[in-house]
Amino acid sequence: MPPRRRSWAAKFTDARRGLVRALRSQHSFAVHLTVAAAVILAAATCRVAAWEWTALALAIGMVLAAEVFNTAIESLARGPGATRHPRLRDALDMAAAAVLVAACAAVAVGLAVFGPRLLAVLLPLARAPAPG
Repeated sequence: MPPRRRSWAAKFTDARRGLVRALRSQHSFAVHLTVAAAVILAAATCRVAAWEWTALALAIGMVLAAEVFNTAIESLARGPGATRHPRLRDALDMAAAAVLVAACAAVAVGLAVFGPRLLAVLLPLARAPAPG
């Protein structure tokens, strides 16, 4: 007998529950969301171009998705009946490394988008004569 098909509404409900679970159980997910909100505010303030919005949105999505995958793997690894095993530790470490790689790539995107704007503000300040 083929498995019963689930409705899209049920699938989205499960996904929302997973996001809420990640947010409530992982401090780092909340930190990533806070940083994402700050980046969105900075992008709106700087009136970045459409391609920059796209790059920032992809970077934010990549970090949040990596964090959710990491959380899912941690949940499985630390679930009932879980035993300590070197391969399990390796899987947890690799999942954490994926978040680190995604975050580093997001920082690079942020520097590409905001770096020139920041330099344009800071360089004139550095060149200003000292009061005296």
